[in-house]
Amino acid sequence: MIVTIDGPAGSGKSTTARGVADRLDYVYLDTGAMYRTVALGFLEADAQPSAHDAENVLPELTVDVKYSEEEMRLYLNGEEVTGRIRTPEVGSIVSDISTLRPVRERMVEDQRRIGFEQEEVHGGVVLDGRDTGTVVFPDADIKIFMEADLEERARRRKKEYDEDGKDLSLSEVKEELAQRDRQDRNRDIAPLRRAEDATLLDTTYKTIDDQIAFVVDRVKEYRPSGT
Repeated sequence: MIVTIDGPAGSGKSTTARGVADRLDYVYLDTGAMYRTVALGFLEADAQPSAHDAENVLPELTVDVKYSEEEMRLYLNGEEVTGRIRTPEVGSIVSDISTLRPVRERMVEDQRRIGFEQEEVHGGVVLDGRDTGTVVFPDADIKIFMEADLEERARRRKKEYDEDGKDLSLSEVKEELAQRDRQDRNRDIAPLRRAEDATLLDTTYKTIDDQIAFVVDRVKEYRPSGT
């Protein structure tokens, strides 16, 4: 079973995806962490986030995923790098790295490979992003597209920032998300959009538990009885 959850920033897709995987005893495939792993590879190769450097760096990189007690561990060229991909240095370039066409094409290949491998082992994989149901797994068994009112998404993101010690006003966070929405929906490569066969889930007035239950119900409706 492949379950994809797409949607704009702040819609709750990552938290929901993790919760669904936990509820169903599936595994959660963190696609963002995979891009961070590639970004670390660029740093170690002393390469710039450019298409030219990507053509030289990518053939030398292998990205793999393993699960230990259902926790996803990242491997770069055979070495575990789960902790190292969360550094500020990686964070500063991962956005630029992820917009490069060669990187995205390679990541789609790796995400499909890993997704199908883990589906075989664990019975199901849940992943989220902005193109997981349109580009990465266009034939996914279950596709969800989550959205929420911009004001509500801004409140959620501000709460996260407050917890991390980042001092931004609600209006600043709202503008940041609006700008991100414009970029995601209008980018040349894999723009954010709802797949035609994706179920819409508006999370504006839903709790995380509500969101998880909604997706779990869709999976149970889809699965043959007893599986």
